[in-house]
Amino acid sequence: MATYDFIFDGLGLRNWCGTSGENSGDMTSMAQLLAETSGDDIVVTSWETPFPSMDALHEACPSFPQSRELTSGLEEGFLAIKDGLKVVVDPLTQPLSWALNEALWVMQAVPWFIMIPLLMLVAWVVSRQLQLVALVAVCFGFLGFVDYYSYTMQTLAIIFVCALTCVVLGIPIGIAMARSDRVQRIMIPILDMLQTLPPFVYLIPLIFLFSVTEPKLYGIAIILYAIVPVVRLTDLGIRLVDPDVTEAADAFGMTKRQKLLNVQIPLALPNIMAGVNQTIMMSLAMVVIASLVSAPGLGVLVLRGIRSLELGVGLLSGLGIVLLAVILDRVTKAALARINVSQSK
Repeated sequence: MATYDFIFDGLGLRNWCGTSGENSGDMTSMAQLLAETSGDDIVVTSWETPFPSMDALHEACPSFPQSRELTSGLEEGFLAIKDGLKVVVDPLTQPLSWALNEALWVMQAVPWFIMIPLLMLVAWVVSRQLQLVALVAVCFGFLGFVDYYSYTMQTLAIIFVCALTCVVLGIPIGIAMARSDRVQRIMIPILDMLQTLPPFVYLIPLIFLFSVTEPKLYGIAIILYAIVPVVRLTDLGIRLVDPDVTEAADAFGMTKRQKLLNVQIPLALPNIMAGVNQTIMMSLAMVVIASLVSAPGLGVLVLRGIRSLELGVGLLSGLGIVLLAVILDRVTKAALARINVSQSK
């Protein structure tokens, strides 16, 4: 007798269920085979009572669906709407493929003796720190010396496009959340889901929607994974603006747009820049995982080290990712420090 026979018997559903799952022709467990061989009945104590899951209820009622039917149903449902969903999503995301292709081409077409000084100039303009400029020169010089320069430029191009897209999309969403409690209530569960989903899960539905040769496949995964910090911290930064300051802006007769652009965003800029910093770091982390679906860059070398057990390649490419992360983190933090200094004056 199955453990939960009494449920279906008590509800009068035995005719609907048919025979017990023990005799329904399903796969027999080793415990059942041993019991049948010895002629003993399987005795389930109250301590061993299984959770009333779909499979446990199926044993008592063969007509009750199993968990594998639920998972296969989800898959069939997604495949049923895949074509219609692709018709809508494909044109909207095509500019992302173009941007990634162009960025990858530019970063690799520009010679190293132009690109590295240009990156040093960007570091100087952002930070005004000679130490940071020297760090950029040393790190990129080292990566070029070990023949990882092209891989590093590919990773940098992907991070630039995806992080910029996150900022362009995330800051307006954060502003909308800060200005409307209803929008915030809608967005918080979505952001929680995006923040807690394992990175590999982002790739599963995208593989069915797009070809692995399309850059948008890994681009969308990176954006979904990395957009959360800039949205949350934009919302937080604007909400933390001193109410007395906003009341003074209202007293001066500022419109909502003027108050947002001239008061709230400048005061929230440190929080927004902190969100941009975290978004860049999360983009870099996801680039490595996205190499599983043809994302170029240093992640490809990490994957090669894992697949081929090439310890040196894996360690050196990992070091390259660390150096790139240090550079991006120091540059964005230097920009944030300059903003804080300018606002304190």
